[in-house]
Amino acid sequence: MLMAASAAMLAACSQAAPPAEAPADGAGAETATSEAAPAVSLADIVNSDLRSAEEKARDQWRHPVETLEFFGIEADDKVVEIWPGGGWYTNILAPWLASGGGTLVAAGFDTASVEDPERRARMEERLAEFKNAYADPRFGTIEYSAFSATSGPLTEAGTADAVLTFRNIHNWMAGGYTEKFFTDAYAALKPGGTLGVVEHRLPSTAMQDPTASSGYVHEDFVKGLATAAGFEFVEASEINANPADTADHPFGVWTLPPNSATAGRDGVTIEGFDPEKYKAIGESDRMTLKFRKPD
Repeated sequence: MLMAASAAMLAACSQAAPPAEAPADGAGAETATSEAAPAVSLADIVNSDLRSAEEKARDQWRHPVETLEFFGIEADDKVVEIWPGGGWYTNILAPWLASGGGTLVAAGFDTASVEDPERRARMEERLAEFKNAYADPRFGTIEYSAFSATSGPLTEAGTADAVLTFRNIHNWMAGGYTEKFFTDAYAALKPGGTLGVVEHRLPSTAMQDPTASSGYVHEDFVKGLATAAGFEFVEASEINANPADTADHPFGVWTLPPNSATAGRDGVTIEGFDPEKYKAIGESDRMTLKFRKPD
C-alpha cells in the first residue's frame, strides 16, 4: 500500500509545478497516510518536476535537502511554515510531508491585519491564488493559518513537530512584532519540538538596526529572542553561509540575487552602480539555527 502510494507520488513529481506566487502572502501543505517510512526521498522531491528550473537554480544557495535534514524534518511530521511567500519551500515541504502522512500548516500573511481596503483586497487575491495552486492533490491536504502582530494561534497548541521560517525575521523587526513570532512558535510546538530559523546574517562587528532596514540580522539577536521565549539553542549550521557577502550593499540584501535591485525603494540608484559586481557575490550569507522546546 505504501509502495503504491509512494510510486504514485513519485510519478506525480514528474508533472509541472504550480506557478510561484509573489512574495509575502500564502502557504502550502500535504498529507498522506502510512505507518512505514516513505519510499520517496527528500532528494527525490527536490529534484522532481514539481519544482521549476528557476527554483532548482537557487538550490546552490539555499541547500534545501541539507537544511531540512539539519532541522530533522521527517515525512510524517506536522510542520508549520511561516509566511511561505511564493512557495519556494512549500513546493518541497508539501509533497514531502504528503508522501509520509505528515501535515503542512501554511501560516501566511494575515490579510485581516491590513487596514487599507485596496491593499487588503490585493493580498486576499494573492492568497486565493496561492491556495488554488496548492489545491492540486499532489500537495496533500493543506491547513492554513496566519501570522501578524494581531493574529491568533499558528495551529492547535502543542501539536507541531516543527515551526520553520526562512528569511522573515527582518520583516517582523520592521513591523515591531518579532517577539510574538517566538512566543507563538513556542505555543504551537510539542515538547521537544524544533524551531528552525534561516535568516540573512549581519556580521557581529556591524551595528544592528532595530528595524533591520538592510534585511540583515545579528545571529546573537535571534538566539536571544528565542531563548527569552523559552527555547533551548541546539546548534548552528554553516550550510547556507556565503563568505563573499559583506552585508554592506547600497540597497541592502535586496542588492544581491535573487532580487538584484538596482535602485532603492525611492527609485533612486547611485552613480557608477555595477549590478554585475553584486550578482557575482551570489545570494546572501545566512544563519541557520536550530532551537528546541524543552520537554
